[in-house]
Amino acid sequence: MKRLFVCLCLMMGASAASAEIVVATQIIRANTIITADLIGVKRGTATGVYDDPGLVLGREARKSLYPGRAIQLGDVGAPALVDRNQIVTLVFTGSGLMIETEGRALDRGGAGERLRVMNIGSRSTVTGTVMSDGSVHVSN
Repeated sequence: MKRLFVCLCLMMGASAASAEIVVATQIIRANTIITADLIGVKRGTATGVYDDPGLVLGREARKSLYPGRAIQLGDVGAPALVDRNQIVTLVFTGSGLMIETEGRALDRGGAGERLRVMNIGSRSTVTGTVMSDGSVHVSN
């Protein structure tokens, strides 16, 4: 049984194709916009990582990224338009009705991302989508 396991591992390792992966060339702190001088490409094999630098440029690091390490798919996102504790406009839509009120962002988020917001008037927490103008839209 042990011999079969070793053979399977060797076969799987031999079939893995080498590809280019995007790596950090220096320490990139969380909330930093990624520019060309901060990343590079190296040969390697990994799953769940970026293989095209164009998909990473202009995005924001969600956590600290370290030199030589592959940039994982969840490590970067849209540049934040809304910061934690920022007052935002909440827009509720549904059944032909639109209500605008103020809310306090409970997380950071960029355009198109889901964000938790506390409605200041009712103190209830809702989840909505950050729009390009920084408002958060919640629908039924």
